[in-house]
Amino acid sequence: MLEIERKFLVSSQTYRTEASSKTRIIQGFLNTHPERTVRVRIKGDSGFLTVKGKSNEAGTIRFEWETKIDVGDAEQLLEQCEPGAIEKTRFEVKIGSHIFEVDEFHGENEGLIVAEIELHHENESFKKPDWLAKEVTGDIKYYNSQLSKKPFKNWSSH
Repeated sequence: MLEIERKFLVSSQTYRTEASSKTRIIQGFLNTHPERTVRVRIKGDSGFLTVKGKSNEAGTIRFEWETKIDVGDAEQLLEQCEPGAIEKTRFEVKIGSHIFEVDEFHGENEGLIVAEIELHHENESFKKPDWLAKEVTGDIKYYNSQLSKKPFKNWSSH
């Protein structure tokens, strides 16, 4: 139940033509405590409840538990969440043997595009597509739980 991932900013929209899927996501947080977050998500026509633990020092590894829930239950739980729902479109792009999840944020986080790659171990190598820019792994301001509190549009500089 450990999630190992790295996160990057995206420099162009080339990923759109390489994507194998595109899914609308809305999510909220029942809890955004620094030690743990509890997320409710509707991804396409499915609901999910996720608990994430605190990241390691590098920001690459953390506990993650997720279960699928009824979309109606997810809709009701979203109404109980802290203010600041996250809306985004996720593009999945296969590069080599890995899949990058590229999130285009909407609403209060419009203009932010972030790519994540899940790995099997922390130092695993992977092919980096040309559209990957600065790595932001471990920078908590890019965590969705933080974007719900301090949206991208309110940052003084991007």
